Amino acid sequence: MIYGRRMYEVMRYWDDDQPGWEPHEREYAAAWRSKPKWVVSRSLTSVGPNATLISGDVETAIRKLKAELTGDIEVAGPELAQSLTDLGLIDAYQIYLHPVVVGGDKPFFSKPQPSPRLEAIDRIVPNVVRLTYVPD
Repeated sequence: MIYGRRMYEVMRYWDDDQPGWEPHEREYAAAWRSKPKWVVSRSLTSVGPNATLISGDVETAIRKLKAELTGDIEVAGPELAQSLTDLGLIDAYQIYLHPVVVGGDKPFFSKPQPSPRLEAIDRIVPNVVRLTYVPD
């Protein structure tokens, strides 16, 4: 998972157990903690556990990750996603629809996009749907 600074700071909530968590929240937190994360930021000087800071040449760092890792690399953060789109580094857009609100004041894409083509619709759990789009 590659995060922009703001989204990473939101997701750091899962780093520490919370007293009122339900079992599914504890399970999600354990999964979050176990996954390697890369954080793209010009302002952070350090990141939390199992995370690597990318503060220099983002294009080179992401191209290296794409070459070295197998499987999907997810991107979270509208400005980061736009930067990677502009660099031609996005292979597909997977949009998860879930009835919660996180953050504010930032559009999903930070500037108009060419119309992507819908490739797949998957039901993840009863209240979450993933839409996969690919650039045309």
